[in-house]
Amino acid sequence: MKKIVLITFALLLGLNTYAQRRDRMGNPVVNREPTEQDIENYKRKVEERKAEYIANFLTTLEADDFQKEIIKQYLNSYFDAKTELFKVKYERSFDREEAVKKLDNTHFKELEELISENDMTKIKEMIQGDFDEKEVKKEKKKKRKKRKKDKGE
Repeated sequence: MKKIVLITFALLLGLNTYAQRRDRMGNPVVNREPTEQDIENYKRKVEERKAEYIANFLTTLEADDFQKEIIKQYLNSYFDAKTELFKVKYERSFDREEAVKKLDNTHFKELEELISENDMTKIKEMIQGDFDEKEVKKEKKKKRKKRKKDKGE
Protein backbone atom coordinates (compact mmCIF):
# COMPACT_ATOMS: atom_id res chain seq x y z
CA MET A 1 0.00 0.00 0.00
CA LYS A 2 2.84 2.38 0.87
CA LYS A 3 4.47 1.75 -2.51
CA ILE A 4 1.29 2.60 -4.40
CA VAL A 5 0.85 5.85 -2.45
CA LEU A 6 4.48 6.83 -3.00
CA ILE A 7 4.35 6.00 -6.73
CA THR A 8 1.10 7.95 -7.14
CA PHE A 9 2.56 10.93 -5.26
CA ALA A 10 5.77 10.87 -7.35
CA LEU A 11 3.76 10.56 -10.56
CA LEU A 12 1.50 13.50 -9.70
CA LEU A 13 4.45 15.63 -8.64
CA GLY A 14 6.34 14.76 -11.83
CA LEU A 15 3.40 15.52 -14.10
CA ASN A 16 2.73 18.78 -12.30
CA THR A 17 6.36 19.85 -12.74
CA TYR A 18 6.35 18.86 -16.41
CA ALA A 19 3.11 20.78 -17.03
CA GLN A 20 4.57 23.95 -15.59
CA ARG A 21 7.79 24.02 -17.60
CA ARG A 22 9.11 27.46 -18.35
CA ASP A 23 11.92 28.81 -20.49
CA ARG A 24 14.76 31.03 -19.26
CA MET A 25 12.63 34.15 -19.33
CA GLY A 26 9.88 32.59 -17.23
CA ASN A 27 7.45 32.14 -20.10
CA PRO A 28 5.58 28.86 -20.36
CA VAL A 29 6.95 26.49 -23.00
CA VAL A 30 4.27 25.73 -25.57
CA ASN A 31 4.74 23.08 -28.20
CA ARG A 32 2.98 24.25 -31.33
CA GLU A 33 3.23 24.07 -35.08
CA PRO A 34 4.96 27.03 -36.74
CA THR A 35 2.62 29.58 -38.28
CA GLU A 36 2.86 30.82 -41.84
CA GLN A 37 4.52 33.96 -40.55
CA ASP A 38 7.12 31.91 -38.64
CA ILE A 39 7.88 29.93 -41.79
CA GLU A 40 8.21 33.09 -43.90
CA ASN A 41 10.50 34.70 -41.31
CA TYR A 42 12.68 31.59 -41.24
CA LYS A 43 12.91 31.47 -45.05
CA ARG A 44 13.79 35.18 -45.18
CA LYS A 45 16.53 34.73 -42.56
CA VAL A 46 17.94 31.73 -44.44
CA GLU A 47 18.06 33.73 -47.69
CA GLU A 48 19.76 36.66 -45.94
CA ARG A 49 22.29 34.33 -44.34
CA LYS A 50 22.97 32.60 -47.66
CA ALA A 51 23.55 35.95 -49.38
CA GLU A 52 25.91 37.04 -46.58
CA TYR A 53 27.82 33.75 -46.72
CA ILE A 54 28.26 33.97 -50.50
CA ALA A 55 29.31 37.64 -50.29
CA ASN A 56 31.93 36.79 -47.67
CA PHE A 57 33.22 33.95 -49.83
CA LEU A 58 33.41 36.14 -52.94
CA THR A 59 35.75 38.55 -51.16
CA THR A 60 38.36 35.78 -50.97
CA LEU A 61 38.44 35.24 -54.75
CA GLU A 62 40.83 36.89 -57.18
CA ALA A 63 38.26 37.22 -59.98
CA ASP A 64 37.02 40.52 -61.40
CA ASP A 65 33.51 41.88 -60.72
CA PHE A 66 31.94 40.24 -63.78
CA GLN A 67 33.34 36.83 -62.86
CA LYS A 68 32.27 37.27 -59.25
CA GLU A 69 28.71 37.98 -60.36
CA ILE A 70 28.67 34.80 -62.45
CA ILE A 71 30.14 32.81 -59.56
CA LYS A 72 27.49 34.28 -57.25
CA GLN A 73 24.73 33.08 -59.59
CA TYR A 74 26.26 29.61 -59.80
CA LEU A 75 26.59 29.38 -56.01
CA ASN A 76 22.98 30.49 -55.50
CA SER A 77 21.72 27.89 -57.97
CA TYR A 78 23.98 25.25 -56.39
CA PHE A 79 22.62 25.86 -52.90
CA ASP A 80 19.04 25.87 -54.21
CA ALA A 81 19.61 22.59 -56.05
CA LYS A 82 21.21 21.04 -52.98
CA THR A 83 18.24 22.13 -50.85
CA GLU A 84 15.88 20.49 -53.33
CA LEU A 85 17.94 17.29 -53.16
CA PHE A 86 17.51 17.16 -49.41
CA LYS A 87 13.75 17.66 -49.72
CA VAL A 88 13.41 14.58 -51.93
CA LYS A 89 12.77 11.32 -50.05
CA TYR A 90 15.25 8.61 -50.98
CA GLU A 91 14.90 4.95 -50.10
CA ARG A 92 18.51 4.81 -48.91
CA SER A 93 20.87 7.44 -47.63
CA PHE A 94 23.44 6.11 -50.10
CA ASP A 95 21.25 7.33 -52.99
CA ARG A 96 21.12 10.83 -51.51
CA GLU A 97 24.90 10.87 -51.03
CA GLU A 98 25.40 9.83 -54.66
CA ALA A 99 23.04 12.57 -55.85
CA VAL A 100 24.95 15.18 -53.82
CA LYS A 101 28.31 13.94 -55.19
CA LYS A 102 26.95 14.13 -58.73
CA LEU A 103 25.72 17.67 -58.11
CA ASP A 104 29.12 18.65 -56.65
CA ASN A 105 30.98 17.24 -59.65
CA THR A 106 28.75 18.54 -62.44
CA HIS A 107 27.34 21.89 -61.32
CA PHE A 108 30.50 23.94 -61.77
CA LYS A 109 31.83 22.29 -64.99
CA GLU A 110 30.99 25.28 -67.21
CA LEU A 111 32.46 27.68 -64.68
CA GLU A 112 35.90 26.02 -64.84
CA GLU A 113 36.56 27.59 -68.25
CA LEU A 114 35.76 31.13 -67.06
CA ILE A 115 37.76 31.44 -63.85
CA SER A 116 41.27 30.72 -62.65
CA GLU A 117 42.30 27.34 -61.31
CA ASN A 118 43.02 28.84 -57.89
CA ASP A 119 39.49 30.26 -57.62
CA MET A 120 38.00 26.95 -58.77
CA THR A 121 39.96 25.19 -56.04
CA LYS A 122 38.56 27.62 -53.48
CA ILE A 123 35.02 26.97 -54.73
CA LYS A 124 35.48 23.21 -54.45
CA GLU A 125 36.86 23.59 -50.93
CA MET A 126 33.90 25.78 -50.01
CA ILE A 127 31.28 23.30 -51.22
CA GLN A 128 33.08 20.58 -49.25
CA GLY A 129 32.71 22.72 -46.12
CA ASP A 130 36.31 23.91 -45.74
CA PHE A 131 35.56 27.67 -46.01
CA ASP A 132 36.26 29.48 -42.73
CA GLU A 133 33.95 32.49 -42.72
CA LYS A 134 35.20 33.71 -39.33
CA GLU A 135 38.58 34.57 -40.82
CA VAL A 136 36.95 36.67 -43.54
CA LYS A 137 34.86 38.52 -40.97
CA LYS A 138 37.98 39.24 -38.90
CA GLU A 139 39.77 40.63 -41.97
CA LYS A 140 36.80 42.88 -42.81
CA LYS A 141 36.72 44.15 -39.24
CA LYS A 142 40.46 44.91 -39.34
CA LYS A 143 40.07 46.80 -42.62
CA ARG A 144 37.19 48.84 -41.22
CA LYS A 145 39.18 49.73 -38.11
CA LYS A 146 42.18 50.69 -40.23
CA ARG A 147 40.05 52.92 -42.52
CA LYS A 148 38.40 54.50 -39.50
CA LYS A 149 41.78 55.12 -37.92
CA ASP A 150 43.17 56.60 -41.15
CA LYS A 151 40.18 58.98 -41.47
CA GLY A 152 40.46 60.04 -37.85
CA GLU A 153 44.10 61.12 -38.16
